[in-house]
Amino acid sequence: MPSKLSEPVSGSHPAPAPPLSAVLGALGERYPAAWAESWDAVGLVCGDPAAPVRRVLFAVDPVRQVAEEAVAFGADLVITHHPLYLRGTTTVAATGFKGRVLHTLIRAGEHGIALWTAHTNADSADPGVSDALAEAIGLRVTGPLVPDPTDPAGRRGTGRIGELPSAEPLAAFARRVAAGLPATAAGVRVAGDPERPIRRVAVCGGSGDSFFDQVRAAEVDAYVTADLRHHPASEAAEHSVPGDRPAPALVDAAHWATEWPWLRLAERELQQIAEKHGWQLETRVSTQVTDPWTLHAPMPAAEAGPAA
Repeated sequence: MPSKLSEPVSGSHPAPAPPLSAVLGALGERYPAAWAESWDAVGLVCGDPAAPVRRVLFAVDPVRQVAEEAVAFGADLVITHHPLYLRGTTTVAATGFKGRVLHTLIRAGEHGIALWTAHTNADSADPGVSDALAEAIGLRVTGPLVPDPTDPAGRRGTGRIGELPSAEPLAAFARRVAAGLPATAAGVRVAGDPERPIRRVAVCGGSGDSFFDQVRAAEVDAYVTADLRHHPASEAAEHSVPGDRPAPALVDAAHWATEWPWLRLAERELQQIAEKHGWQLETRVSTQVTDPWTLHAPMPAAEAGPAA
């Protein structure tokens, strides 16, 4: 359901719709483009800075069904986590799906629908993508997994380290993660002893198998992330840490699912901005599952491995 923001007081005149430039200027203070990785592509993809903004849709992926939802909602602005054009392009023609997405947005309504992206700048923000993931699974965040050296407070960075209220077996923790995240066909995969107690946890929304060194150094009991590949995961599961501490258990969820909680956080950020400026906005977080995997076929236990 959409969220109403900054409703006018009864008998007063409706607040004027802010221009896109004002909304993005305020969001840019929460998620500065300077915090994005050098390879990333964040910020405004399309949209007239002078156009009014009354309705905003949040989504993880700028794909066709999200563009169609934005049109049906009457959105003026779509905020996504993933960029539409991460690599350079020479055309936005509607001959490919990315061009069709742009054409759908630009042609909609009187002023078109703007598209703005916060990607790795939202990952490193405080609070950011991994804070939202930690909140979704019941962790109290104690600090970043990979601190941003430019942050003197030591709060920004990639990933987060957090703690559960009390230790629980890995099997129960895996169920906690599955219950806290939106459902996907892939579900949640786990590597580790089901009875192992879990209390201290590292999380990283999105692809996180490049941070195993930092995870081991953090001396956590488990690591929640996405897109774990066979060889890095296999090596990480076998890699003990100094003092014969066992390797952290691995909890691998769908990429989309680990980043979706940030949409709610970003919506709250925009609500706070709207209230501060007296803007009347209406927002919606897309609940469409845009994870690319659509079906999971579990193997019968007797067929899970090669025949003897």
